[in-house]
Amino acid sequence: MKQQSTQKQSTQKQKTEQLLLSAELLCQRRGVRLTPTRREVFSILTEQDGAVGAYDLLEMLKTEVPNAKPPTIYRALEFLQNQGFVHKVSSSNSYVLCSHFEKQHPVQMLICGHCGNVQEIHSSGIHKEFLAQAEKEGFTVQQQTVEALGICANCQQAD
Repeated sequence: MKQQSTQKQSTQKQKTEQLLLSAELLCQRRGVRLTPTRREVFSILTEQDGAVGAYDLLEMLKTEVPNAKPPTIYRALEFLQNQGFVHKVSSSNSYVLCSHFEKQHPVQMLICGHCGNVQEIHSSGIHKEFLAQAEKEGFTVQQQTVEALGICANCQQAD
């Protein structure tokens, strides 16, 4: 059992390191800086199963950056959002790591009301229809985020 836990931690650490490397390379190409604090917040988010509130992230950040204050976490989250590394879940005022941040894209999220798990999906049909409806109204969409609240498959099976 302990070996299984150690293996899971090792796999998570490799995943985190790979995501960090990808983010750092992308930042270099864009000419922006992934500061140590931004890097740590990114790293924390890679280890979360669902969306996390800013103040919970702040508490986790304090283990590595003891003097971190609310503006510290909000500045880091703003940077990570602007770079497309993180999505804000407006319905719960929380944040989740983007599953593929290499390119900007419309955001569609399935949010479980029981466990809080957030799954990012991509439906070009939803996006195209959304843009078509907006165009009919004379509206120019600059950013699209769709949040669907419901119950995930795991929670449905558990009930």
